[in-house]
Amino acid sequence: MNGTLIATAAAMAFYAAGLLFVVLFSSVKKVRTLKLGAILFVGGYVITAVIFYFLMPTITVPNMLLANLMTAGVLLPLLLYAVRPDQKFEARVATPIMFLFGLGLVGLLVTFVLGFTALGTAHETITYQEKDEAEPLSKEETPIAVAPEFARNKIQKAMSVVPNTQFFDLGKLQVQKVNGEVVYVAPVEFAGFWKFLRGQETAGYFTISATDVSGQPQFHESPMKYTNSSYLHHYIQRVIYNEYPHYIQSGEAQIEVDDNGKPWYVQTVYRPLHFTNRPDFDEIKVVVIDPETGKMEMYDTEKAPEFIEGSVSSEMATMENHYFGKYVHGWLNSVFGKKDVKIPNKSGTESEVTPIFNNKGEMLYFTDMTSPKENIDSALGYTLIDARTGELVYYNGEKNNGIMDSEGAKQIVNKEFPEKKWEGSMPVLYNVDGHPTWIVNVLDPNGLLKQYAYIKANDSDFAVFGDTAKETLDAYRMALMQDPGNIGATEETVTEPVEGVVSRVSVTSSEKGQVVYFLLENDTTIYIVNASKFPLAIFLEKGDRIKARAQVLDNETATIEDLTIEGLTGASSAR
Repeated sequence: MNGTLIATAAAMAFYAAGLLFVVLFSSVKKVRTLKLGAILFVGGYVITAVIFYFLMPTITVPNMLLANLMTAGVLLPLLLYAVRPDQKFEARVATPIMFLFGLGLVGLLVTFVLGFTALGTAHETITYQEKDEAEPLSKEETPIAVAPEFARNKIQKAMSVVPNTQFFDLGKLQVQKVNGEVVYVAPVEFAGFWKFLRGQETAGYFTISATDVSGQPQFHESPMKYTNSSYLHHYIQRVIYNEYPHYIQSGEAQIEVDDNGKPWYVQTVYRPLHFTNRPDFDEIKVVVIDPETGKMEMYDTEKAPEFIEGSVSSEMATMENHYFGKYVHGWLNSVFGKKDVKIPNKSGTESEVTPIFNNKGEMLYFTDMTSPKENIDSALGYTLIDARTGELVYYNGEKNNGIMDSEGAKQIVNKEFPEKKWEGSMPVLYNVDGHPTWIVNVLDPNGLLKQYAYIKANDSDFAVFGDTAKETLDAYRMALMQDPGNIGATEETVTEPVEGVVSRVSVTSSEKGQVVYFLLENDTTIYIVNASKFPLAIFLEKGDRIKARAQVLDNETATIEDLTIEGLTGASSAR
């Protein structure tokens, strides 16, 4: 049934009750009162329905109480005036009507108070766990290398390939995996109401790689009638509202593409807690809409079709972060004591969060948390929210204590290139070989990608810049190996036994000390030894036999964690 009509009927309840009081208690003839009351009911219903058609208020207790008070507040005085045009209101009629309004106001006040008390309850509905640190970054877990500003800039320049391009603008970018490749998907949207009337349907969508900065946008022709930029009964939010008026919609519907190239609009929705508008994070749903026909289906988020990565919207993830961090001990604590309160930073690329993909191909929303105290620029930890289930993992281990937050990482980049006005964008915290590391895109004022920055999160002076993501990662890892402050690998680091005869040796010096590079016979791996950790390594020669434990990295290099050199007195070992 049409949600607008249901919501309008619910908003007329107080007026209907007031009309009944007037009929029962007024001295005016009941037939005349009913006739006038019915006329006002029909007129009020039509006007309210038109207003609700555009406003689309969710059918919740607070919303409907407010709507009832507003409609009754306008229609009942008109009714009382109509039945007795030049006379004062009858006390026996005014009394029950005032009681009705008083009851409504009390109910509205109660829902307002419940809204605050439900904040802690909403926090309790979040499924979450806490961990010390994330798995180390691997070659299967390539960071999203292309900032959305850069991708949008490229696609904008390709808009000329769209048929009747004067009718359209570029819509919201959404990152997802299509046929195994991480891409940005951007629908073509109507440029305005008159363009909608003339065009009737949009032309299709663009895709562009989210990991390859040299990738070019591709236009996919796929006409869509039901979109975020359509109007009237083709507007996506209204289509969903008319089918599910009891559900609150989270943010703007986003486009996702299945493996056959067909686009679908995806909208996260939720039912509120009890008599409030507060979210129940345990009952999040997703509506999937065919933009050609308008047919839709609702799913539990984790049971949505497999091609959908973001059945939990970025807006919903942002809300979850706020509730998780701020209302950990309820509303009063968030205002006064602020015990354990954490505030999410706003450095994300999508509604304060940044989407990333793990080595399982799952999309997660990243956000770092900071203290509610002012002038504190260190992170307390960070969250990853599963974009299909909504499950939140909070990483707050010892290694994350005292690290800079995302805003601090961006400022390091901004200060590096003041004359060029290049700025940091899309900071994401990764675990690189056991070290919390900010990976930041460096953009020029036009949103074009210029460099990458890898910044050690607990050392603002330790930053490596490069032209490609792989080159910068390799250079950063090399810098970590050469830093005498990095005593050794973490307990979680996987090391492998190594044994063999040295075939080549090279010793280099830097401001941070000496580093020894060597090769073993029949082995192409480059082994790297920090001389500050293994002093005897500088005496390493061709032909020496060594035994070691090494952390093998993805770029055919390995760092030595424990070393014994046959023929030298004692052993050189890390403890």
